[in-house]
Amino acid sequence: MKTNRPLFVSLDGPKGVGKTTLLEAVTQSLRAADKKVIRLCERKSDPHRGETMALVNELVRHPGRRLELEVCVRLADSRAWITRHVLTQQPPDSIILIDRWYPSDAAFRRTVPFAEILQLNIDRRVRVPDLHVGVVTAAEVSWGRAAARRRGLSSTVIHTLEEHAACTEAFERAVSDNGWVLCRNEGLIGDATRQVVSEISKVLSL
Repeated sequence: MKTNRPLFVSLDGPKGVGKTTLLEAVTQSLRAADKKVIRLCERKSDPHRGETMALVNELVRHPGRRLELEVCVRLADSRAWITRHVLTQQPPDSIILIDRWYPSDAAFRRTVPFAEILQLNIDRRVRVPDLHVGVVTAAEVSWGRAAARRRGLSSTVIHTLEEHAACTEAFERAVSDNGWVLCRNEGLIGDATRQVVSEISKVLSL
């Protein structure tokens, strides 16, 4: 991708699929190849996260389309802010790896169709990643991994394997419908790392 702006890559997926571990491995691999890598996290870059999470907690207590849509709007507004104030400040020759971006809404929102969420982000001129990587495993695998972590699933909205399986299916549909790169992270971390690094190299060479 011959431009003077950073390459923007998002890794998204349900809880427990190993995104953080994969991000770290991809970062190390790219830096070993003398690439300048910037690691960002939507949650940590969002100046309005506290207010949004308060709304998410209200949604958990009172589920419904109105509140869910309000959460989606707030998240899209926050991504627009990150687009303008964070992404534009990164070095032009860098690779930005972000842990979650709007594709993650495909997994966690329930009543608002993802196509509608996507349009909210487009309308607000949220930056479209140069490469979307959808990281998945079988629901039982990611559920087991999450259960083994000290923090557990750490989800505000998902509490059962059935809910987790539904979110995994929704996310895989979104990956397929939108033509994102699917990365199955069920085997060796090195295999998934090589796949993601290869996809990044393809985009860089365009």
